[in-house]
Amino acid sequence: MKNITSAENSRFRALLKLVQSARERRTSGLSLLDGVHLVAAYQMHIGKPVELVLSRDGLENPEVAALLAAMPDVDTLLFSDSLFRQLSSVATPTGIIGVVPTPRVEQTSEVTGPSVWLEDIQDPGNVGSILRSAAASGVATVCLSRHSVHAWSPRVLRAGMGAHFALRIIEGADLLRLAGSYSGRILATSVSAGSPVFEADLKGDVALLFGNEGAGLSPALAALAHQTVHIPMPGKTESLNVGAAAAICLFERVRQLRQ
Repeated sequence: MKNITSAENSRFRALLKLVQSARERRTSGLSLLDGVHLVAAYQMHIGKPVELVLSRDGLENPEVAALLAAMPDVDTLLFSDSLFRQLSSVATPTGIIGVVPTPRVEQTSEVTGPSVWLEDIQDPGNVGSILRSAAASGVATVCLSRHSVHAWSPRVLRAGMGAHFALRIIEGADLLRLAGSYSGRILATSVSAGSPVFEADLKGDVALLFGNEGAGLSPALAALAHQTVHIPMPGKTESLNVGAAAAICLFERVRQLRQ
């Protein structure tokens, strides 16, 4: 275990770049898993991180100790608590970060089976929440357009709570091209247009489309949908958070499949 106390250390500076820059994460092909839960989820679904980063406080955490014991051959760096806090994306760090190769899914012109398509969604919390709902509802493929937030950013990973490792995540997807080859039904979501989602058939192969937080779906993509659906809102509010809307639609599908 290498002990690092200086902010000028080259390894610290490299890790800090990964925290701060989506371009650096894409270029390096590496992502950071901040916290016991994410590191444990990665170990369960994929395998060992290429590197572990610890704080001195983390050494006192029994859950961190258990992960270390389970992965004794993984290279480990020990940082002072002040340096570790600069790398952590949470207010109260658990004291462990895993450095992992970002799982890559090859670009494709065709998607099969039930899926979620996200067009230009910008908020990391929304994307993480949608990934978590997709995994929980049994929809294993999520496609993100080129201008959506990076799915493997620290904030999206934190909001996803390990869902990433149970999904096929396709980033930079050409959603218009995918719509042209998709063999199932495509459902566009809207604030108020179309049919209530509870009256739509969500069983079978269906692609659920969710658009940008402010602009919604682009007219070009919405026009390729077989049906437009909305969530009835009898209360006095204009719209739902897109993460909440996606959860409602996904679990309406679960309800229909159980009938």
